Amino acid sequence: MNPKIKRVYVDMSVFYGAPKKEFSQDSKIFWEAVRNGEFVLIVSDILDEELRRAPAYVQRLFDLLPESIIERVVTTKESDRLAAEYLAQNVVGEASLADCKHIALATIAGADALVSWNFKHIVNRREGYNNVNDALGYPKIEIQTPNQKEEQDDNPSN
Repeated sequence: MNPKIKRVYVDMSVFYGAPKKEFSQDSKIFWEAVRNGEFVLIVSDILDEELRRAPAYVQRLFDLLPESIIERVVTTKESDRLAAEYLAQNVVGEASLADCKHIALATIAGADALVSWNFKHIVNRREGYNNVNDALGYPKIEIQTPNQKEEQDDNPSN
């Protein structure tokens, strides 16, 4: 993660990816940085709902985070409209509405980055999300994985 990034929105994949072999080392580094206070995590009501349905190991990872590093945001009509526009512009399909809501909330909250291991519906679609944001007058959002290199951090359209 780029050291200038302070407020990061996390989606559910960052929690689920922690124990997976291909993501475990990078996830461990990311979560240590979070616990050390290097970031403020932006957590939405959508993530809270997803956590309630998650396995115990995912809930435990979240429960171990200090409340002092968590900023909470909630779904609004504005965020729902922005998420619907991502779908209308075919950034992703209807089945990815929750992903669109995460992107919209992170955008509206002014997150420095959205962090995700979801390549198919989030990370690899960042250009599409940012094209919609740009067309509607919203700022571009940095979308990256927990292990993204700094040179990629400077270009939100990667």
